[in-house]
Amino acid sequence: MKYSQRAQAISPFFAMAFGAKAAALEAQGHHVIKFNIGEPDFGAPPDVLLAMQSLATTTSLPYTSALGLPELRAAIAGFYKTAHNVDIDPARVVVTAGASAALLLLSAAFVDGGDNVIMGDPSYPCNRQFIKSFGGNVQLVPTTADSRFQLNMHLLEKHWHSGTRGLMLATPSNPTGTAVSPDELQAMCEFAKDRGAWRIIDEIYLNLHHGEPDYKPVTALSFDDEALVINSFSKYFGMTGWRLGWCVVPKQAVPVMERMAQNYYICPSTLAQKAALECFTSASIAVCESRRAMLKSRKELIIAGLAQCGLHVPVQPDGAFYVYIDVRPTGLSAMDFCERTLQEAHVALTPGNDFGEHQGDHYVRLSFASAESELTEGLQRLERFMKSLKSA
Repeated sequence: MKYSQRAQAISPFFAMAFGAKAAALEAQGHHVIKFNIGEPDFGAPPDVLLAMQSLATTTSLPYTSALGLPELRAAIAGFYKTAHNVDIDPARVVVTAGASAALLLLSAAFVDGGDNVIMGDPSYPCNRQFIKSFGGNVQLVPTTADSRFQLNMHLLEKHWHSGTRGLMLATPSNPTGTAVSPDELQAMCEFAKDRGAWRIIDEIYLNLHHGEPDYKPVTALSFDDEALVINSFSKYFGMTGWRLGWCVVPKQAVPVMERMAQNYYICPSTLAQKAALECFTSASIAVCESRRAMLKSRKELIIAGLAQCGLHVPVQPDGAFYVYIDVRPTGLSAMDFCERTLQEAHVALTPGNDFGEHQGDHYVRLSFASAESELTEGLQRLERFMKSLKSA
């Protein structure tokens, strides 16, 4: 078979590769601590699960509009008002088959062959693969702990050029959990907008911030009404396998998004959409908020435990459930470190090679989305592993 250049250009996803290796070890009877996958352990809120069970056996589930159920689009718009103090017209909300489908539609709608798109390095690998698949040139801008592994105005101005057509960033980000300050994000959006460039802002982890209970995280839509904002039911609402997400786009872009969704995947899952309406009740939001607070506690446990192990986290996360560990002091590359922790300690991690080209082999991502008992056991195993390295 002769595969397309597009297919051949896509890099492997090491997080999934280490997941497969972990599964092979488990099949041999080993208990593997999985710090490699960004998947909350708590699942959907109880009322969402009950709704899904009832709907699956009692309701007809025909195709919906390619843009999603009107009532779900309205509920998402209402969530922006209560969670972010922003008024959004429900007509601008496009429900998608996961946040990945939102990025698929936005890439198809706004990226032409040869367009230059600026992203930070490190960043989530699948995002740049979408841009490349539609012919865009991804310009990965190296970031460091000094910039909290995020783009800022200094870096944007330094790397912008006449061929730049778009800016894409995530806040908080995967793999570091660090966020861009609202003022810095606003300045970057205005800079790009003034130069006729689009802005895709990945806010999948925005509501998993580590602030106080009354803190309302700032969406890019607060100051950039034409930003292309992506979000998901997978993280804050814990619905990873449901494959349901959304994006908010300018009203004039909605017909374009609708045509493409009709052709690419018809519509999002009707069952998932109907059940997801229960995400926005006061009871479900209370559940999600309690889980957000739990993740903040897990972060504190992990940061303290890694310090005890002698593993350095140069920048603490502002949200999400990741820490980015500098493994250079161990003398191992990220790939070697992950291979050895998996084989010797049965702890699965993700090498930074997934997330960037600049210093990816110096860092390892740890996801603390697992239960506290798993986190504690995993830290103990990592401490023993680190002691064995020092004594070797």
